[in-house]
Amino acid sequence: MKIRKEKHKTRGLHIIIVGCGKVGSTLVERLIQDNHDITVIDQRPACVQHLTDRYDIIGIVGNGASFSVQSEAGVEEADVLIAVTDSDELNLLCCVVAKRSAHCDVIARVRTPEYSAEADYLKEKLGLAMIINPDQQAAGAIARILYMPTALSVNVFAGGQADMIRLKLPEGNALTGKRIMDLGSERLSDVLICAVERGGQVVIPDGSFVLQAGDVIVFIAQIRNGRNFLKQIGFQTHQVRDTILLGGGRCAYYLSRYLLNAGISVTIVEQDEKRCEELSNLLPQAVVINGDASDAELLGEVGIETAQSVVALTGIDEENILLTMYAREVTNAKLITKVNRISFHQVIENLDLGSLIFPKYITSEAIIAFVRARAAQMHSDIETLVQLFGDRVEAVEFLVGEDTGVTGIPLADLKLKDQMLITCINHGGRIIIPRGRDMIRPGDSVIVVTTHTGIDRIDDILL
Repeated sequence: MKIRKEKHKTRGLHIIIVGCGKVGSTLVERLIQDNHDITVIDQRPACVQHLTDRYDIIGIVGNGASFSVQSEAGVEEADVLIAVTDSDELNLLCCVVAKRSAHCDVIARVRTPEYSAEADYLKEKLGLAMIINPDQQAAGAIARILYMPTALSVNVFAGGQADMIRLKLPEGNALTGKRIMDLGSERLSDVLICAVERGGQVVIPDGSFVLQAGDVIVFIAQIRNGRNFLKQIGFQTHQVRDTILLGGGRCAYYLSRYLLNAGISVTIVEQDEKRCEELSNLLPQAVVINGDASDAELLGEVGIETAQSVVALTGIDEENILLTMYAREVTNAKLITKVNRISFHQVIENLDLGSLIFPKYITSEAIIAFVRARAAQMHSDIETLVQLFGDRVEAVEFLVGEDTGVTGIPLADLKLKDQMLITCINHGGRIIIPRGRDMIRPGDSVIVVTTHTGIDRIDDILL
């Protein structure tokens, strides 16, 4: 059954999304902003109807792995098929059918650890453009925060050579009350403040912007320089020594592996006895406790009051929020909260729950970066895309090609759109925090931070 409204012509790609759950809905919301022609497939009529009522898209009720259903969706003319159902096997089968019957790029969401461990093999043998694992991606984001716990979030750019760090300025911090241009070369020569949130509003600041206590700032720097900058302005930079993970699902498993390899002690509290046995076998170095994470007495026994970090990872958002709020009352630990639903993210962010991790955002960012690169492949390539402050700011890393309007010109002479900032240049492995006389060269990768969304070419930053 096809559900369709009268569609407007688009200038984007023809994209088929199989699966109308949280990730699929997030992808529709983000990709429709980039003017792509979207068709969704799901076996649940209500889910398809909800999205077709809300957006200018085509909806098909059926099995996304069926050749006839994919044909009805126009797979022969599609540019990209993205399979994000709750079943790894169905996602992989959807991609195989699409590759055999059409010439589109295919992307599969795969969550099972065994499949994720064989991602390179599956990509090669099945012809997948990308395999994305939300739990593994979220675990990596959490691990980066625990390596630098004063940060609210840490994103990696330039092949792991540059960090984009988000933090909140406390009262009395060395940066408060100062204009960015007056902070002094000894502090800002190797970093660049590229976004500030204040009172719910986000701006790309210029040199005259005055920082205040309570501001949430984002800055970019080469990895070692970022840590030095944090030390200079009074933040601790050492990684945590231990952590308590409340919930033992897939994300906890991936996170434990990252942390144990970094020498961080891990305690997992999980209610399901069978899952505890599995984790004990998979993670012999971790301490696995079978119990209810909402039991205050149990949390006291496992040492929550003295722990350096606590991460709420249960499968229930409300429980994660309550656990973090309780932990805030009894410990000074670094707190991280995983939230799956994103409908009320602004309200949740105002609850002061420490660092918030939205796996659906992380998953959609990686896929959107691929789609934009696919759409712009004749001009330049998107290497990385990160959305900050919900989806109000984008940090986009471009690999710059030959024939663009930004190369060989001093940055001070480039006519950039408003709320647009070139924050970093990776020139052959040398990280440059740019100043006015620096220039972009073909072959460089460039990181742009902006409140404009949908940028898919480096030339889009120009007026």
